[in-house]
Formats: sequence, C-alpha cells, structure tokens
Amino acid sequence: MIVMMAGLPGSGKSTVARAVAKRVGGVVLDKDLFRASIFPPKLIEYSTEQDDFVVNVMLGVAEYLLRREPQTIVILDGRPFSKKYQIDAVLKFAKRMRTPWRIVECVCPEKVALKRLKANRKHVAGNRNAKLYREVKAGFQEIRRKKLVCRTESKLSNSVSKAEQYLKDS
Repeated sequence: MIVMMAGLPGSGKSTVARAVAKRVGGVVLDKDLFRASIFPPKLIEYSTEQDDFVVNVMLGVAEYLLRREPQTIVILDGRPFSKKYQIDAVLKFAKRMRTPWRIVECVCPEKVALKRLKANRKHVAGNRNAKLYREVKAGFQEIRRKKLVCRTESKLSNSVSKAEQYLKDS
C-alpha cells in the first residue's frame, strides 16, 4: 500500500506518519531526508523541479520495497501533495504497481502550524518557515480524492488511531 501524507507545512504530517508507521509496521520515506542525502548542501534548491525529482526517487524505493514485500505499507512524507498532478503521479504509480493507495490529510489551525514551524528550526529542510507555509497555503488545491482528514491540534493518539483504522479498512 502507498500512503500520501498531505497537508501544509507544520500540520503534523511527519509526526503522524512516524507514529502510524510504528503501529502498522510501515516504512516512512521522507522527501526532506531523501533530498539531504542525495544532494550536497550547496546543490539543494527548494524548487518544484527538485521536489519532483526527489519524489520520483522515493517512488523508485517504494517500488523496490513493494516488489519484495507487496504487503508493505509505504508512507510518503515531506511533500504537502498540494497540487493535483502530485497526487495523480502517485496514483499512476499505485495503479502500475497494483497496490492500494490512501491519502491522509493533516490539518490544524494556522496559529498551531506556525508555532510548530518556529519551534522546529533544526528541521533538515532549510526553507521550512512561515513564508513557505503561506506560499503553499495560497496555492493548495483541494484534494478531491477519497481521503482521511486528521485534525492534528488535538492528541496525537487520536490522529494515529484514526489513520491506523483508515489503513486497515482497505
């Protein structure tokens, strides 16, 4: 199964992804960690082109994992999946792999997300700040596919339990 963690920066995608992966025995592929391991710091650019490239590398890893163990739950993290084409690319991949897909959209009040971004300045992605939040929010295209929406300002365990159940109901 391939799971897309969608939502604005600071919405709790990574926190939920890691906790869900622990519970279901899944594998988290994090775009920001992939980028940092592929590109030397001077070549990191936070562009759509580089993001798309890194996600394609992640899908290559997901393919490898799913071919070896088709029951693996692969969680794609680090991309907000704010554009239709980004979701469509993963759906095309899932279809080709004949694996189910899920979307978990994490949401929270702007004030909460901005507080999280400010508190986590040591994040591997150097562009993760209020400016990025506002840019992504301004261009976020509503996800019109079946999805689970997790309100992450409440207890983490609530979001994790909901997501776990959503993945099991496949």
